[in-house]
Amino acid sequence: MNTIKDSVHDHIAVTGVADELLDTPPLQRLRRIKQLGTASFVYPSANHTRFEHSLGVYHLANEALGHLGVEGRQAERVRAAALLHDVGHTPFSHNVEEIIERHTGKAHDDVHDLLEGGEVEHVLIRNDLDPGKVADLIAGEGELGQIVSGELDVDRMDYLVRDAHHTGVPYGTIDTGRLTRELRVVGGELVLGEGNVQTAESLLLARALMNPVVYNHHVARISKAMLRRATERLVDDGEVAPQRLRRMDDADLTVAIRNYGPTAEYARRLAERDLYKRAVWAEMADVPDDIIDADHDDIEAFERDIADAAGVDVAEVILDVPSRPTIKESSSRVVVNGEVRSLATQSTLVGALRQASEEQWRLGVYAPSEHTDAVGNAVKRTLGLELDALVVDVRKGVHQTLDEFNDD
Repeated sequence: MNTIKDSVHDHIAVTGVADELLDTPPLQRLRRIKQLGTASFVYPSANHTRFEHSLGVYHLANEALGHLGVEGRQAERVRAAALLHDVGHTPFSHNVEEIIERHTGKAHDDVHDLLEGGEVEHVLIRNDLDPGKVADLIAGEGELGQIVSGELDVDRMDYLVRDAHHTGVPYGTIDTGRLTRELRVVGGELVLGEGNVQTAESLLLARALMNPVVYNHHVARISKAMLRRATERLVDDGEVAPQRLRRMDDADLTVAIRNYGPTAEYARRLAERDLYKRAVWAEMADVPDDIIDADHDDIEAFERDIADAAGVDVAEVILDVPSRPTIKESSSRVVVNGEVRSLATQSTLVGALRQASEEQWRLGVYAPSEHTDAVGNAVKRTLGLELDALVVDVRKGVHQTLDEFNDD
C-alpha cells in the first residue's frame, strides 16, 4: 500500500491493483502533462498534472464504491479504471485532442488499444482483471462505468475542486463528500438519492462558473489555438505521426514544435508569452449559423479568405469557433418523491445557466498585435460580421468583466 499526500484530498491510500499500476510508464507519463494545458498563461499556479488528477479520481471512486457497497473484483476494475482514465490524453490535455480524433478516430477515453500489450495489461491480468472490461469502464459503459465517466462522475468532481484550488478561483468548490455519499444505482443508472436536487445543482453551477473564468478565458483560448495550429502543422507535414503525438508529453510536443522550421515561431511566442491578440471577439447572436457550425475544412477556408483580405500570411490568422454550448450535467438524474427524474425538469437553474452559457459564448479571431486592425476589418468584409459590436477594448475600461481580467 502507498499513502500519498494530495493537495486537495489530503492523504490518499493506494492499494491493490492501483498500487501496482502507479509506476507503469503510461501512468507516469501523466506527470508530464498539465491538467489545464495553457491556462497557466493566465493563472501561474495552474501547473498541476493529469497524474495528480488521476489519483484524485481514484480516491473519489473508492469513496463512491464504499458507499455503494461494491466490493471484490468488480470494485477493483472500477479502481483501476479510475486511476487509468486519463492515459489516452494527448499533450497539454484537451488542447490538441481534436487533431488526434480527426486523424485516428480515437477520443481520449477510447483506450482499449493503449491497455493492450504493455505493462498495464500485465498488471491487470496478474490481478485477474480483463483489460477490455477496464477500458469499457473508462469509456463509461455499464452502471459502474458511470462512476468514472458520466453526468455524475468522479472525474468531474475532482477536476472542478482541483482546478479551483490551483488557479485560486473559488467557483469550483463543491461538496465531494456528499456527492459520493449520495450516489445510488437505480435501474442501471447512477443517480443522486432523495433530497439532493441542490447537490446536483452545485455541480452544475460550479462548472458553469469555471467555464468563462478558467476554461474559456480568452488568453487560455488564444494560447490553446496557437498550440493547436502548430501541432496541426506538424501532423499535416508528416513531422509527427498522429499515433506518436498521442503518446507524447508536454515537453516532447514543445521540442517538436520548436525544432521544426514552419512552427518554430509559434514555439517562440508561446515560450515568451508573446501571444496573438483578439482582432474580433463576437457574441453568438452576431455570428451566422453556417460559421458556428463550420467544420475543420470550412474554418481553414475562412482563415484563408480573411488572410487574403487583410494582406497577411494565413499563419497569422486563427479563427477560433467553439462548439455550441451544452450543459451535460443538466441530464443528471436525481430521486424526487421516490422517482428518478432529470435535473433539467427539477431545477430552474438549468434554464438560466443554459442562457448564460449562450451569452458567454464568443467567436475569436486572433492575429499578431500589429495586424489586429487589418484582420478585424477583413473579418467584417469576408464573414459579414458587424465589427463595431465585436471588439472589446478592456484597456479603455469598456465593458470590463470578470472573464476579461488578466488581458493582454
